[in-house]
This record gives sequence, structure tokens and C-alpha cells, in this order.
Amino acid sequence: MKNSLLIRKTRIIDPSSRTDMIGDILILNNEIAEIRKEIRESEIPIDCAVVEGEGLIACPGFIDLHCHLREPGYEDKETILTGSQAAAKGGFTTICCMPNTNPPIDNAAMVHFIKGKSIEANLVRVLPIGCVSKGRAGLELAEMWEMAEAGVIGFSDDGNPVGNPNLMRQALSYAKMLNVPIIDHCEEQTLTKNAVVNEGAVSNRLGLKGWPNEAEESMVARDIALAELTGGKLHLAHITTAYSVELVAAAKKRGVQVTAETTPHHMTLTENWVLGHKHSKESIQFLGPDAYNPTTKVNPPLRTEQDRQALVNGIREGIIDAIATDHAPQTFMGKVDTYTSAEWGISGLETALSSLLGLVHKGELDLMTLVTRLTTGPISILGTSYEEIGSLRKGTTADIVLFDPDRKWVVKAGEFASKGKHSPLEGIELRGKLVLSIVAGKPIYSSIDKIKIEVEEKMNE
Repeated sequence: MKNSLLIRKTRIIDPSSRTDMIGDILILNNEIAEIRKEIRESEIPIDCAVVEGEGLIACPGFIDLHCHLREPGYEDKETILTGSQAAAKGGFTTICCMPNTNPPIDNAAMVHFIKGKSIEANLVRVLPIGCVSKGRAGLELAEMWEMAEAGVIGFSDDGNPVGNPNLMRQALSYAKMLNVPIIDHCEEQTLTKNAVVNEGAVSNRLGLKGWPNEAEESMVARDIALAELTGGKLHLAHITTAYSVELVAAAKKRGVQVTAETTPHHMTLTENWVLGHKHSKESIQFLGPDAYNPTTKVNPPLRTEQDRQALVNGIREGIIDAIATDHAPQTFMGKVDTYTSAEWGISGLETALSSLLGLVHKGELDLMTLVTRLTTGPISILGTSYEEIGSLRKGTTADIVLFDPDRKWVVKAGEFASKGKHSPLEGIELRGKLVLSIVAGKPIYSSIDKIKIEVEEKMNE
């Protein structure tokens, strides 16, 4: 039977049903037909493709709330096709693209353009995010209603914070009627002018302008106050500090409609990596061979170990709802520059899973929590209309990833599917590797070519 696939004897983790068991998954006609400890031979279609999943983990496809696909306008950095390829390679079957393109996604025509290019790519599901303000200029609201009708899942001027408090109030009020979140990049830019690294001992040692935690925290506090005033949904992009986590926790206790995300790099790396990652535990007086490596330059900057631990605790306790990559690809020349002049961003779709599994192996996170923050966590922000893409329940769309938690590999950014071939993890051995990505029952990527070829041949013969 065409479009039939059996994943056999794998560890199944599904946060939507709190499932953690060894079992089988049968896919028929793009949906999950059966999922239980053992599917009888009589229930399996003739010529069904089979993947032996022993030693592997199957879970719903990951959902990335925050990535930059750069198209239109910056196709030298990334395109919707190459970004989708990178997502598939990283296990992300649904990605939400930010609107800081050229022109920006601030009208329905641009939303339809993004959706059309996604259909052409025919890989992962791409959900557009629209601008809060026209041209991301922060002066007047964009055409929010028409973009909502066209299918955006939220509004953000990402890259630019919504600096005007009254405009933010208006946006939250309007978005409340549309039942979608305002996603804000929390940065008080008067405190970060010319800053490139976290403010503190490392910035002093390197002689680089420091970026204080308060630049984020003051905007987080303001946004929470405005969300409380308006009753609108607020989603805080890539929070990075311990006090930001405290502010979110307190707001949730008061019933404010606030959610938050953080990134894999802020959960696993610290400002010490700017000193040279091979000596990240050395005294700050010692600079390693990778000191001033511009691949570590990211907005917001890498923070302290105390902040990193607070983010992991926030993820573990559910204060932070989701992990999002903030995939920000740049050109080779954009990253090969002085630290001050280099472009911001980490190309993170293809290393996110493996780096996060490092936290599981170290005992800082359990596997169910990690998968939750990559699946049902994002769904809680996207809304109930997207529930089935974050679940392995019978009858739901078969978006599935299969990964080996113990397989070791060395990061070689030059081999990324993304055009952004830069990573602070270059040359680092990671433990944990994606094996297979499936979207709506269709295998779209496998790290083991033999599996993908065999599956595709069986499903299409």
C-alpha cells in the first residue's frame, strides 16, 4: 500500500498524551493509524515500508517559533528552501519565520508570498509572522487584520523592539481581538548602543562594549505591565537573564497572558565562549585560540553561567514555555570580520537537538521535558488549531522525528544545509543525532541515506 510506513520497537515520547513507552507506530495516508506496544502483522499493509527503531526515540516533529529565513531580500543569507532543508535536517517539521525581510512581511501580499514559497519547497510547514508596525519602523501599526486573515500566527518587529510603549499597548489590544500574540524582542536600545557582548568581567577583559542584563529586563517588565493592562497575549522572544525568568514567573502567577521562549545556545553556552571555547573553564585572564570568534556574536548576547542555569531551570519548571532556535544565518563575509563589525546571529537549526541532548546526558533536563518544550510548548502559543501537528495520537497528522540519543558526530558548519555555514560549535563533538524527519507521512530527511531511500522506494512503488 502506498503511503504506509511502520516504525517498529522504538521508544515513543509524546508529551500530548504523556506517553513514554517502547512500541510501534503505523502511518497510513499521511496520518498516524496506530500507536501501541506492538502492532500485529495482520494489521500491517503488504509492502509497507519498515524502519527498525530499536535504540532510537520517536516523538512529534519539533516546532520552531522563531527563525529567520531571510527571503525576500536577503537570499544570499538564506532562502525559504534552504532554511526548510536545514529545519528538516534538524528535526523541525514546523517553523515560524520572522518578518525582518526586505520588504518586511507587513501586508497580506507578503504573507501569501511566504506561504507560496513554502509550498514550492514542499518540505516543512512554514508559518509566517507579520510585522507589528509598518516597515518595522515603530511608528504606526501594520495591517494586522488583513495579515491575520492571510494566516500569520502572531506579530513581531523582531530585530527591532517595539520601542514606543503606546504603540505596544495598541498592538496588544488589537491582537487580543485577533486572538494571536505580540512577540517582542526585548531590548532597550538606549542601553545597548555599540554593545556586542554581555556586560561584565568578560567584556572588560576583551575590551568590548558590554550589553547589560537590564536592557532586556526593563523591556520585559514594561511589556508584562502592558499585557496586564490590555489583556492581550504577549510572547517574549529569546529571554536570556535570570531576572527575566523571575519576572515571567511572577506575571504568570498574577494571571497575565504571557509566554516566553529561550534558545539552545543561551541554554548551553555562556559568555566565556567569547574568550575561546576550548578554554571556557579557564580564568578570564586566559584567552584561548578562539577568542573574539564572531560566530559567538548573537543578539541578545551569551550570558553568565548563573543566567544559563536560570534558563534551564525555567524550562524545567515550565516558566519558559518553549525552546526556539532564533536561527539567524549570515553570509561567510558577514561573519568573518572583527567582533565589533561582524553580523549578529547563530545558524542553529541543525545543531539544536544535539546540543540540547547534552543537557539530558548531563542530567540537567529529562527527555520528556525537552520534547515538551519543542512540541506542545510551542503549540500552547500557536493555539488549539495547531494541536494535531504536535501530537502522536491516533488520527493526527504524521509529523514525526526519529533520533539516536547516543550517536556521536562532529559539527562541520561547511556541511550545513543552511546557507549560514557558521557555528560556535564548529569542531565540537556532540552526542545525539537525528535519524529521520517525516512531515505529513512523507520522509523529508534522513541522516542515514539507506533508510530514506528504502522508505521512499517502498512508499512510492
